[in-house]
Amino acid sequence: MSSEHYFSTSPSGDAVLRTISVRLAGRDLQVTTANGIFSPERVDTGTQVLLSHTPAPPPGGHFLDLGCGWGPIALSLALESPRATVWAVDVNERALDMVRRNAEAHGLTNINACRPEDVPEDVQFRTIWSNPPIRVGKNELHAMLSHWLPRLDAGSDAWLPVARHPRSPPPPPPPLRPATSKGYRVLRVRPRSGSGLTQPIDVIG
Repeated sequence: MSSEHYFSTSPSGDAVLRTISVRLAGRDLQVTTANGIFSPERVDTGTQVLLSHTPAPPPGGHFLDLGCGWGPIALSLALESPRATVWAVDVNERALDMVRRNAEAHGLTNINACRPEDVPEDVQFRTIWSNPPIRVGKNELHAMLSHWLPRLDAGSDAWLPVARHPRSPPPPPPPLRPATSKGYRVLRVRPRSGSGLTQPIDVIG
């Protein structure tokens, strides 16, 4: 698979569907994936770490899975919080189709799979879980977080896995130690009040 396709709006080539076995929210599931989307063969390592080290989501409210791919995070959130509304957001139309297929296959009616511009402006989120698409570039990723983090409800958190690079200097220690596993750190973040684009988030856990 060409790596640039997973954040394209319409991946080139016909979709080749495949079924894989995964374990999400403590359940063994069969899900559908396809070429031209992120990690179609398995739940990628960053997402695995996020799902295994993040506290249970709130029982209800609006949740956001930003950069949902075929939907491992959205499916997990929907299974764990059936009264919540999970917004599975991606620019890749093929990925969104996979999320819809998987939600329907498992009877999850509380997932809305859509493009970013289709999320109503007045929707605020109780939590954001995201394995951010690093390959879109630092500036684009920065802009994404700056757009979505201010839409968290007051006191709510976003959770993101971030790869640890041995040569990178360690970040300042946060008040609570973030979980670390398989070369990833799970960061708990909030928008900084009044922040600009150069410093959109604070690490708080």
